[in-house]
Formats: sequence, structure tokens, C-alpha cells
Amino acid sequence: MINMNNFFPNGWAHYLFGGLLIGLGVSLMFVVQGRVVGMSSVFTSTWSYVSKRAHFQQTRFTQTRQWRLICALGLILGAFIWFLLLGPATALTTQVSPWRLLLGGLLAGFGARLSNGCTSGHGICGLSSLSGSALVAVLIFMSVAMATALSLSWFSGVMP
Repeated sequence: MINMNNFFPNGWAHYLFGGLLIGLGVSLMFVVQGRVVGMSSVFTSTWSYVSKRAHFQQTRFTQTRQWRLICALGLILGAFIWFLLLGPATALTTQVSPWRLLLGGLLAGFGARLSNGCTSGHGICGLSSLSGSALVAVLIFMSVAMATALSLSWFSGVMP
């Protein structure tokens, strides 16, 4: 029998609760407002405030940038409130070097643009609407993520 504590040494209830909250939030936004929440669209529509490039000035970005920016600010505020009320005594840190964080962010951003959406858009919103292209995107995201993690652990000698 598989011992789930090996996979979740800190417990799994908070992951389940967080996933349910994300699902509830996305569902409410779609049912009440008819809007799909994806973070790469939030990022792109926010750029429409500062960049005059044609890509960022598309109607789909300029007409939705206000609610998307409010959504992003709500996520940041929610994380801050969680940290104040339920978070650890000190902020979490990482041993990952800044250049690796930057490279990872650039690759993730490039991948999100290449696939016309990010993991939250395809994985949460796309799959829940039974989108075939979202399923393909999620399968590619997960396959590349697993291959990358295994390759890095193999080359560095550090197992996750």
C-alpha cells in the first residue's frame, strides 16, 4: 500500500482546500461574469497600459485589462493575508540562484505565449470546459516539467 505521507510530508489537506478554493473562484468568475481567468492574459493585458505595440493594444486586452488587473491584485492581497494569518513565522527562501529563477521565468513566459496560455488558463479553465487543445497543452506542460526536473536532478546529483 502506498503511504501518502511520503508524497505529502506536511499533510495534504491544505492542498485539497487550496485546489477547491481555486476551482470555486474560477467557477464563480465564469458563472457570474462569463469570464475565463488565466494569468498569462492578465500579464499581457497589464502590458497594454505601458506598451503601445500592436500586440498589446488588441481589443481583447485593452477592454479586459481593468478587471484582470484587479484579479491579479486580489491574488497578491490574498497571498499577503494568508501569510499574515496562517503563514510561517518568517518568509520562505530558496537556495536557487537568481539567474536560474530568471531563466525559469523567461522560459515559462515564452512557453505560455507559445501555447497561447499558461498552466492556470489551460489546466484549470481549459480542461474544465473540455477543451481538446487545453488537454494537449497540459500534457505537454507536464511532460516537459517532469523531463526537466529529472534532467536537472540527474545532472546536479540532487534528487527532489
